[in-house]
Amino acid sequence: MTDAEDLQDLRVSADYQFGAGAGDALFPPDEALSIRRSSGGRPRQVLAGDVDPSGGDEGQRLVSYGTDGRFTLGLAGGRRLREALDPPAYRVVVGEESEPFVRDGKNTFAKFVQRAGEEIRPGDEVLVVDDEDELFAVGRAELAGSEMLDFDSGVAVKVRKGASRE
Repeated sequence: MTDAEDLQDLRVSADYQFGAGAGDALFPPDEALSIRRSSGGRPRQVLAGDVDPSGGDEGQRLVSYGTDGRFTLGLAGGRRLREALDPPAYRVVVGEESEPFVRDGKNTFAKFVQRAGEEIRPGDEVLVVDDEDELFAVGRAELAGSEMLDFDSGVAVKVRKGASRE
């Protein structure tokens, strides 16, 4: 398959995972994106920006594409989703007391969660934000959105990457 054909398939997968419009937000049709592939030719990562062909990290990782057909978000992908999806979709809202820890890549604990999208299920990719929708981190939900609000202890989001100040 060509990159254009793969990107069209990846847009459909993103719409399925995150909701309508997510595919075009993550992989705009008019933007030049780079796909890193496995040795078998399967898409592994999608990057935006100038990409070093030797495998350097000049490009911004939007997503990685798992063998299970689901995406894991990079910070650049999280920023794009935040702009495209209306709150509270796939967002976990925490207070300012959590900000420095989450930005540093530490996990988000349930006792600090103020709000969470009702659609969130364990294993979903989520955005950790504040009341103003500023992105603190991206990661994997360990609890359903409603459980994050009900629990007083435990990890709500396993943070994959914290965001430096925007």
